[in-house]
Amino acid sequence: MTVLGALLRPLFEVAPTDLPPAATDGTAAAERLSEVVYTVTECCRTTLLNRRETALLAKLDAYPDELLGFAYEGAGVGLAALDHLLPWRGRTRRFVAGPASAYVFAVYLGAGMGLARLRRDPEPFRRRLCDPVFNWVVLDGYGFHEGFFAHRRHVQERATPRHLSGYALNAFDHGLGRSIWFATGAEVKRVVATIDAFPAARRGDLWAGVGLACGYTGGVDEPTVRALRARADEHRARLAEGVIVAARARRQVGNGAEHNEVACRVICGIDSAEAADVAARALADLPVDEVEPAYEIWRRRIRRQFA
Repeated sequence: MTVLGALLRPLFEVAPTDLPPAATDGTAAAERLSEVVYTVTECCRTTLLNRRETALLAKLDAYPDELLGFAYEGAGVGLAALDHLLPWRGRTRRFVAGPASAYVFAVYLGAGMGLARLRRDPEPFRRRLCDPVFNWVVLDGYGFHEGFFAHRRHVQERATPRHLSGYALNAFDHGLGRSIWFATGAEVKRVVATIDAFPAARRGDLWAGVGLACGYTGGVDEPTVRALRARADEHRARLAEGVIVAARARRQVGNGAEHNEVACRVICGIDSAEAADVAARALADLPVDEVEPAYEIWRRRIRRQFA
């Protein structure tokens, strides 16, 4: 493990100065993020130390239901790192094709984070996944990492990665929006001001990312969610889109959460079960001819119901 540990050390080298100040200011949102980051990091280590799937699954599934998605996200970080070193093994692809199929969203988010930490272009990895719909989630995870751990460059200076183009930049901005939720301490005025500083063409994807973070991870009370909905203005459908995606990710594996119920009710006007049904119906008969990403068609079908 000495050589492997040296190669994978960047996965765990995070200095407090790398984090946006609001991420460590002791607020409820910061405490929630701390819990999530700890779970993801711990499960990344667990994945690197438990190469046999049966042993890994037993350790991941020991987490409380509400944190299981983050446990599998951590597994995605570790699996992507191992696939980077041994690409012919295809560990991530096998994992989501088998025992982790219900956690495909979480695993792919983690994979994108892992590639970002190792400073690798996520596009070759994404294409190897052979998933015509959800492989784009890797770019979401990548965007979250860059928005959170390279906050000045990608959020304050609004730079985009030079190696990404086309729809990859849209998916990147989904993750960037999630990072803004936590980098601002989920303080609504700061969320809005941060997004409004971006070019208008990017704001919809950022709001969709904020919706996913609010609906999946939470960290705020109901009045804050109501304020968020009120301030989204013309982007409310994109905010709802993110909440619906979060509801599907949670309901698919049966680990619902009260903050997801609140987000669905306040932002979408439906409960989480109905929200998950909206997402499931939107997946029906998706074209996968690659003329347009099936993932984007799915998300567009969702937001049209809230336009």
